[in-house]
Amino acid sequence: MTGLTALKLIQAKKPQASSPQMSRRQKLSDKLFDQIQLAKSEQSGIPLELKKIRTIKDSITGESKRVEVPRKLKPWWWKSGDGKICITVRYGARVLEIVEGKNAIQAESIADVISSLQVIRSAVDSGELDTRIQALTGKEGSQLPKAPTQEKKSTLKLPFRNN
Repeated sequence: MTGLTALKLIQAKKPQASSPQMSRRQKLSDKLFDQIQLAKSEQSGIPLELKKIRTIKDSITGESKRVEVPRKLKPWWWKSGDGKICITVRYGARVLEIVEGKNAIQAESIADVISSLQVIRSAVDSGELDTRIQALTGKEGSQLPKAPTQEKKSTLKLPFRNN
């Protein structure tokens, strides 16, 4: 028992899953981190190699294996007609409005893209864009699941035929 006395023992309980609002915030923050890494790799000229784990099934043995495969990442920025760089922030397949009516950021160089993405990531982490994310997803963070509604099934009435 001498080994246990050297430990600091406490009563603790693991917290439950985070709120949906925190999950959405973390998802966007992770994607912004990937975009920052992509911009830094473009600035340095070294290609970014992202990997993901995929489970594949061997056709001969039927055994499933986990394999690392390259992951594609599309940049959220592009060059506009006047030579400036435009940046959009995406949540899933949709473009997030950062301010009401404004969905893009204008930057002069790739270094400005990096700093802009870092500013947006810190705003997301602090919760400044939660209302924008919520408006985009259309989901409330504290909604309870709706009770299933009883829908009346329509029946097809065919005319009666005498033979």
